[in-house]
This record gives sequence, structure tokens and C-alpha cells, in this order.
Amino acid sequence: MTHSVIARRAVDGAAYEIDTAKDRLDVGLIHHFLSCCSHWARGIPRDVVERSIAHSLCFGLYRDGVQIGFARVVTDEATFAYLADVFVVGEHRNAGLGRFLVAAILDHPPLQGLRRWLLVTRDAASLYRRCGFTDTAGGCTYLERFDPDIYRPATPERAAAD
Repeated sequence: MTHSVIARRAVDGAAYEIDTAKDRLDVGLIHHFLSCCSHWARGIPRDVVERSIAHSLCFGLYRDGVQIGFARVVTDEATFAYLADVFVVGEHRNAGLGRFLVAAILDHPPLQGLRRWLLVTRDAASLYRRCGFTDTAGGCTYLERFDPDIYRPATPERAAAD
């Protein structure tokens, strides 16, 4: 197993670390959280999660060696990065670990000198603002192509609607 620990911190006797090694990720935990607990990827199939991990720079957050959080970055490592799928499992929230994770990602050497970072959030804007994110620059419009039903199982009713 390759360890590429980029940040460490100890709190109340617990050892926290952030690692970029994909072979250390608990894909079952990541899939479960995204598919069952998140509002942005509910129902996402495991093979889609695996493909997203394979094509992203990934960051696992660990407490005493057990994964408790995750984030990934889609980037060209030259001009642009998109921060996605950031989470800390429920029982470890509200301890500053989300900020620790995001700050470590923003400090990661391959991601320095980028002109633009993007992310989308429904309810964590205050966390990202504390890490230096702002609303889009004046004159910019954020556009998207979004299919909210992409992970829903096909049903006869859905097929008829399509």
C-alpha cells in the first residue's frame, strides 16, 4: 500500500491524516456515503464512483488509520480545478475536519498556481468561504448541464417521460 500523506494533526489523542493514495481509499465507505447520505449523488452506482476515483486526484481523511472523509479534485494541474464530493462522516463532523481537509487540498503542491478553482455547494458555503472561496467573479455566469435523474433506476414511467 502506498502512503502519500500530505497532512497530519493530532487532537485529543486521535491521529488524523490526509492521504492521496488511491489504494488506501475505502471505496465501500465512499460509495455508501455518496449514494445513501449525500444530497448531490444519491443513488450513484458503485461503478460510477470507481470511475470518478480513477480519473480524479483523491484525498482520504483518516482517523487512527480508518477513513472518515473524502474529497476529490478534477484538474489539469495547470490552470483549473474542480473540488467535488467533499464529506466527513457524521460522527466526526463539527470538529474542524472539513476545513482541515479542504485546506490540505488547497496547499497540495501539484495544485499550486491554478487560476481558477470551482465547487458547487448547497449548504456548506461558509466552510468554503473560510478557505478562500468566493462567489463567481463579476460578469461571470455559471452554466451547467444537469440531469437530476441520472442515477435513478429506469422505470416504465421514466422511460415514457423521456
